[in-house]
Amino acid sequence: MRILVTGSSGFIGSALSSALAAAGHAVRAVSRKRTRVADVPNVEWMELHDLEREVDWDSFLNGVDVVIHLAAIAHRSHIDSGQYERANRVATARLVEACARQGIKRIIFMSSIGAQAGSAADHVVTEKDVPSPITAYDRAKLAAEEEIRGSGVPFTILRPVIVYGPGARANIAMMMRIANLPLPLPFGAFSNRRSLLSIDNLVQAVTFCLGNPQTINRTFIVCDPEPITLAEMIGTLREAAGRPRNLFPVPPIAVRAVVIVAGRQSLWDRIGRDLIASSTDLQSIGWSPRVQTRDGLRAMMKATLSSSQDPSR
Repeated sequence: MRILVTGSSGFIGSALSSALAAAGHAVRAVSRKRTRVADVPNVEWMELHDLEREVDWDSFLNGVDVVIHLAAIAHRSHIDSGQYERANRVATARLVEACARQGIKRIIFMSSIGAQAGSAADHVVTEKDVPSPITAYDRAKLAAEEEIRGSGVPFTILRPVIVYGPGARANIAMMMRIANLPLPLPFGAFSNRRSLLSIDNLVQAVTFCLGNPQTINRTFIVCDPEPITLAEMIGTLREAAGRPRNLFPVPPIAVRAVVIVAGRQSLWDRIGRDLIASSTDLQSIGWSPRVQTRDGLRAMMKATLSSSQDPSR
């Protein structure tokens, strides 16, 4: 296929663009900055300017069969909700309008579990739940989904949970730094469970959707098969780094107080509370995630440490 990937320079976009090109697809990778993905065989790179400004989407779509839309403003501090609205909803609306004009066969949209359930839930989250986004980012993602559903362009919408893997940033990168500290850590009493998603499983889910007509005009949660506790997550990362687990029990409420005093309520919501999701709908039509969470976390930590010790990087 001839596939346009927006946001190709990001953590997900670079992995996906490389995998699609390796599978023999002709990839048009668009992003604000040129990265190593631009030099991969079967990849054509084009510059995509700021999504908050008007974008001439038609110029990117010429000759394209399928669009995979990843580009967005992610969770950031000190920006107003209007920026999320412009970059994540309005830009998406303009893109699908252009897709309709150009006769694009399908758009695959990377939404977020936050569009379904925010960053925590007291039950197993499925696609049958009434969407309950909390943040401006999550609300803009849900609004972008509605723009796509109303466009008339065949679509698949994916709602991934937090994605991890080599090159992951933000909270995952911070957790690796914490786990690699050469001292005992106060997470032994954390029994809250979180669903995570290996970058390899996400790429596999996208390629599965590309080849399966049963995924057209449907919305799917995407996650690894089994949730994991925060204590297990930190312990697995420490073992992969060659450190003893050394997790001593401190009441989570005490850790929560420290995190909130530090002004990181959103961080607590993403690591200190439960969010168990189900990808049963996608699995029921044939998707079978290959990577188990503990194996994926170990591989991520080892690859990250190896990369940091490589003088050529």
